Amino acid sequence: MIINILAGGPEELLPNLIDYTEENAIWVGVDRGVFHLLTRNIIPEIAFGDFDSVSPEELLFIESQVSELKRYNPEKDETDMELALNWALAQKPSIVRLFGATGGRLDHLFANVHLLLNPLKEKHPADVYLIDRHNIVFLKEPGSYFIEKMKSKKYVSFVPLTLDVSGITLNGFKFPLKNQHISLGSTLCISNELINDYGTFSFSEGILIVIRSHD
Repeated sequence: MIINILAGGPEELLPNLIDYTEENAIWVGVDRGVFHLLTRNIIPEIAFGDFDSVSPEELLFIESQVSELKRYNPEKDETDMELALNWALAQKPSIVRLFGATGGRLDHLFANVHLLLNPLKEKHPADVYLIDRHNIVFLKEPGSYFIEKMKSKKYVSFVPLTLDVSGITLNGFKFPLKNQHISLGSTLCISNELINDYGTFSFSEGILIVIRSHD
């Protein structure tokens, strides 16, 4: 099962959502993201939010279209996106994609990137991706991984999320590395590129943010 979650970030940063409407994909709306889905003729299975970012008329439209609507007080401990992600992970999907989670407020952006930690902390097997028009972002724990070249996202960056990341090795990249140590704040692994159809990256300690991007 794949679960796609659309939040209310700027529409101009959204990729073409139709590209992500696989047969086994479930859509979830978050706050104004519910309205964005409905205007694209995508009916979410469930919606979450305090809905303080939609007009009364838009909320009436949402209520008429979505069968399961989870409304919350704006003063709560979790963000709307966190509530939606927690629900999604409880469904035991193989993949969760977060859209509409970048742009606009920086506090929301940083919070959404840190939400990618939740499945790691819970040892959940789902792969969780944050996706917009220019970027695909995900986290990795220590291990060895294959990575495929993408014509639409030629740059690959590795950013430490923890204080230290040890033993990072990159093969098949324009700028290879072997058993390198990088610390929080390092820009050593920014804007690399794959030179072959596939490459590998590995590391032994820490957590990495992996970013596939284009200009």
